[in-house]
Amino acid sequence: MRLLYPLVFAAFLFSAGIYGVLARRNAVMVLMSIELMLNAVNVNLIAFNAYLQDKLLSGQVFALFVIAVAAAEVGIGLAIVLLIFRNRETVNIDEVDLLRW
Repeated sequence: MRLLYPLVFAAFLFSAGIYGVLARRNAVMVLMSIELMLNAVNVNLIAFNAYLQDKLLSGQVFALFVIAVAAAEVGIGLAIVLLIFRNRETVNIDEVDLLRW
């Protein structure tokens, strides 16, 4: 298996995620960009697992852990966004200053 194609694809996904985190003002879009970055990590883990022909499938096991952490992050992140929306009626990151003194 060629390793170049999945790595280029993962780099593109990760770059798109970085751009989304840095350029977006909407909290939901930032969470989606973080998920895109985590999916790029999963593509790298699976690609290296297939390339190295690991008998223990450690790349796939780590990818499952990343998926579990991503699911928990989405649940907690969306709950926080909903609570902020109830209090401030906006999900714009620049206007959220609840933790300032």
